[in-house]
Amino acid sequence: MSYLGVGVSPGNVPVSHSSSTTNLKVIDRRVRVAELVLRFLICGLGLAAALLVATDTQVKEIFMVKKKAKFTDMKALVFLVIVNVIAAAYSLLQALRCVVSMVKGNVLFSKPLAWMIFSADQAVAYVAVAAVGAAAQSAALAKLGQSELQWMKICNMYDKFCTQVGEGIASSVLVGLSTILISCISAFNLFRLYGGSKNKSSSRW
Repeated sequence: MSYLGVGVSPGNVPVSHSSSTTNLKVIDRRVRVAELVLRFLICGLGLAAALLVATDTQVKEIFMVKKKAKFTDMKALVFLVIVNVIAAAYSLLQALRCVVSMVKGNVLFSKPLAWMIFSADQAVAYVAVAAVGAAAQSAALAKLGQSELQWMKICNMYDKFCTQVGEGIASSVLVGLSTILISCISAFNLFRLYGGSKNKSSSRW
């Protein structure tokens, strides 16, 4: 039984429920702040990575013929740019959702919405990591070549192009790591709804 928010244990020892509720709100707020920071970080780094790779060009004269290197010459870089743009746009939308929920002071949200966010975060994380892996492999071939297949090194000729692509891939690595952390946070937000004790009357995000 309880009286004025104070429960009574079987041993007649008063147990306060207000402290546990306060701790839940504090933890929830910290999680949401971390999520907000990470989503804005993904948005900024994803946009920076896309711009670094998409705007990267270099012209070299080879045997009296001018050749221009651009990101569209490598399909892995095109994929990387597209994925970073999608990740940045998605993270911006989710960051705005976080801001609205923090302003309203909501704590929990519905299970269907939680599953949608969790699934979307997982998909973005998988695709972002795959894009980084593909781009890194292509960059390694461009840097080191492949003598067995007679693929020559191109970074010796297009050093500026390779340097800027490397900066874009480095930013993409941070994006990939951040999406992994975000997917962990969304998993926490989802599976805590299935805990044994939760407030049924909590507001929804």
